[in-house]
Amino acid sequence: MNRDEIERLRETVGCQVVLEAAGFALDVKESTKRAMKYRRSAEIIIVTHAGRGWFDPLGDGKGDIFGLVTSLEGCDFVDGCARVAALCGLEPSEAVLRRDDCELKDTASIAEDWKRRRSPWPGSASWRYLRFQRSLPAFAIRAAIAQDLLREGPYGSMRAAHTDDNGTISGWEGRGPEWRGFATGGSKILFRLGTRHATRLCVTEAAIDAMSLATIEGMRDETLYLSTGGGWAPATAAALRTLCEAHDVQLVAATDANVQGDAFAGRLRQLAEEVSCDFMRLRPSADDWNEVLKEKQREKEEKGKGGRAASAPAASREAAPGDAGP
Repeated sequence: MNRDEIERLRETVGCQVVLEAAGFALDVKESTKRAMKYRRSAEIIIVTHAGRGWFDPLGDGKGDIFGLVTSLEGCDFVDGCARVAALCGLEPSEAVLRRDDCELKDTASIAEDWKRRRSPWPGSASWRYLRFQRSLPAFAIRAAIAQDLLREGPYGSMRAAHTDDNGTISGWEGRGPEWRGFATGGSKILFRLGTRHATRLCVTEAAIDAMSLATIEGMRDETLYLSTGGGWAPATAAALRTLCEAHDVQLVAATDANVQGDAFAGRLRQLAEEVSCDFMRLRPSADDWNEVLKEKQREKEEKGKGGRAASAPAASREAAPGDAGP
């Protein structure tokens, strides 16, 4: 196969086709037109550049379609070219996303767009979504607003800011009643709620989970509640490393209670070992911290009606051998 044939394959066969042939499925709710998330059990691959590129948010893998095939199949480049050629002409089953599943494109800068949007207020669409659909109490919403972390989004959604080490807006997580996404053109770094110079860092996978855990713990002192937005970009890893290198820090993996959450926790444990800081795994009793918060709210309502609801523990703690508790 000559160079021209290889380039033609690179331009005509999308990474989506390779992933679907390998048993991956498109996660429509967590995908945008610029970044399509594919899952196979605990594995995640993000497809970018209109199907011409990819990266592994839980690992270091990235590249073009040939790199994807060789990574998935464990073959060499020549064999990979043959496998891609065999897929020529096939179309991915769900490669074209509905516009409603994607973040609306804004040509203005991330910072300027953030400034133009209003913060939520009691009775606003975002406030109602967070307060009643996500069961977040008013004090937690106000705490995030006070730190300039929330904005009104389109279609009754909310936006939760990601910032760099200097507090500059890099993008936002968008969450609403029917969809989710990330700012088009933005960068996932960290959502940060709580004490700026904290000695306890609780890392979750979504801003709503970070706010939910903060609610459950009563906005614990010396704690920074963080969200990676479900990704592990180099900028995210670098920001976490900077925070962990401070004196006497404990890194808490408060990720989801599922296979993906455990994979994130493993990465956080590895980071803690690299910088020699204390580590703890804090696992929610439900799938994520917002579900735990909702369960607590349901139990409270049942008790208010005279029912008897057994209160499950909010979390289980798995400290690394020799690590101190929080």
